[in-house]
Amino acid sequence: MKNYKSIPTVLLIAALLASCSGKDKKGAMNNDETPMVQVQSVFAENVAETSEYSATVEAFKTNNISSSTGNRIKRILVDVGSRVSAGQTLVILDNVSSVNQESAIAGQRASVANQGAALASQEAALKSEEINLARQKKDLDRAKELVRIGGGTQQAVDQLQAAYDAAQESLKARKRALDASRSSLQASQTSLGASQRSMQTVQENTILRSPISGVVSARNYDAGDLPGGPILTIQQMNPLKVVVNVNEEEFPKVRIGMPVSITFDAVPGETFNGSVYTINPEIDQATRTFKVEVTISNGAGKVSAGMFARVKFNYGSTNHIVVPDRAIVKMQGSGIRYVFVYDQNGTVRYVEVKLGKRLGDRYEILSGLSNGDKVVVAGQSKLTDGTKVQLQEAPANKK
Repeated sequence: MKNYKSIPTVLLIAALLASCSGKDKKGAMNNDETPMVQVQSVFAENVAETSEYSATVEAFKTNNISSSTGNRIKRILVDVGSRVSAGQTLVILDNVSSVNQESAIAGQRASVANQGAALASQEAALKSEEINLARQKKDLDRAKELVRIGGGTQQAVDQLQAAYDAAQESLKARKRALDASRSSLQASQTSLGASQRSMQTVQENTILRSPISGVVSARNYDAGDLPGGPILTIQQMNPLKVVVNVNEEEFPKVRIGMPVSITFDAVPGETFNGSVYTINPEIDQATRTFKVEVTISNGAGKVSAGMFARVKFNYGSTNHIVVPDRAIVKMQGSGIRYVFVYDQNGTVRYVEVKLGKRLGDRYEILSGLSNGDKVVVAGQSKLTDGTKVQLQEAPANKK
């Protein structure tokens, strides 16, 4: 009987032991369900503020060489690829009309010279008449004085007065004739000037010169052709230019004369210096960009129009938080980026961040974090805002 009574006691002890064992296991499961994370403190540092854009190289200037006279081409002195200097003769056209104009202008010059000589003769005659009229006036005044003192006759005075009046009318007529001759000469000189300018235009369009130094990039006609458009195209290859579409956020930072660095796939391993030449003040509403024209010195001739270029703007540096790229999480279906920040109470909180540039395996953070924040760099998949976490020691860096 003693043995039978002890059996319930044994069973009770076993049940209690099993109960305690179950509680321990359950507690261990709770600990296992707390997410394990790795965190890293982040700090601000100086970050180079740069941006890079791609574009195609263009000639700095392009000139189409044409003639407004429509004359037939006599000679073309250059070909595609020829290097030319400003003022260099490129094309000679037939000058038949120019010869005819020169003959007509020679006639006009002779006529103007004759008119000038005639006018000089008229002016000399007028001067002589003015002297003669002055003498007649003295004779008339003397005769009047004699009559006044009783030493002359009225008949003599009347004769001198009639002669003086006639001389005055003749002088007036000569002055009118002289004014008419002057007007005629002025008109002839104006006409001659117009003819000379017209001939100069013809000559300029029968001997075509390059307005810039550059390279012939197109030849559209040959000798004997009657051109109906540009005969040649000249492109200025030093400097060259690149037109870049820059994001509107950078509009306040770009300045005329700002230095930029440029690289070309066709010239590997070499960086070229350029500068901002013009800034278009209008923002394109569709692309939210504005055009910036950058010039490149090309004295060595290593760069050519049509090359692919990468243009890098350097705006100095700014002090921003930098975080490992492992800390950044992208929200599905949106462009939102966020991190989890570990707080001293053992929980994490969701923080949306604005990314700057990528710096190798790190990101510049423009907003959202503060100096010294601890961000989760591993274990984010099970986290939500306010989740209680356990810290896991980060693995040692391999040397």
